[in-house]
Amino acid sequence: MPILSVHARWLQNGTSVAGGHEYGGASNQLAYIGGFVVDDDGTVVIADICNNRIMQWKVGDMNGKVVAGGNGGGSRMDQLTHPGRVLIEQETNSLIICDYGNKRIVRWSLRNGITQGEVLLSNTCCSGLAMDDQRYLYVSNCAKHEVRRYQIGDKYGTRVAGGNDNGTGLNQLNIPLSVVVDRQQTVYVSDYGNYRVMKWNKNATEGIVVAGGQGNGTALTQLSGPTGLFVDTLGYRLCCRYAQ
Repeated sequence: MPILSVHARWLQNGTSVAGGHEYGGASNQLAYIGGFVVDDDGTVVIADICNNRIMQWKVGDMNGKVVAGGNGGGSRMDQLTHPGRVLIEQETNSLIICDYGNKRIVRWSLRNGITQGEVLLSNTCCSGLAMDDQRYLYVSNCAKHEVRRYQIGDKYGTRVAGGNDNGTGLNQLNIPLSVVVDRQQTVYVSDYGNYRVMKWNKNATEGIVVAGGQGNGTALTQLSGPTGLFVDTLGYRLCCRYAQ
């Protein structure tokens, strides 16, 4: 996780680094953006949901490159269906993708000549992905309202947040989406249906509300459909993307 200075200020005008040419399926277009990740060299990897593909945009490129999927929606191993989240696994030079429409998580190598992925987990309604320093994979499941931690190759995992049906209790989640994990294996999750961000310490049986939790609204104490989530190394600076 990066560190943001307490004196950091956002520029008022941004610069397009991917897409920006209306909705579409051309190499310079995107069609509903899901999760994205930025590599160390500034390369952006984007889940292009409605084009059923993962796109890579290097700094300064006018057009993106399909690095996973892009063969129409479907369940073949060279296809994705509405991929919603993506992360980079540096150790294997691969992408790990929430293939939401197929209820699976796939790994897709970035090496030249690789044209299909491999299934890591099946029958999971993946809505968020994270990986910690020990290469444990954290998966938000929006159908079971929980977050589970997996070793690569493990099919069952360990529940680390929620999992007590959907609800507003501190031991519950309601449509968990983005998940972030720090070096202490503390889990932060955007609890979309409860309009809050939750923090679950390692081995905790209930979470702590760290943002929102005051109902749906626009007040500074409220969130409205938090989806994206960022946490810096100090653990107290949160940035959510709102669905308002």
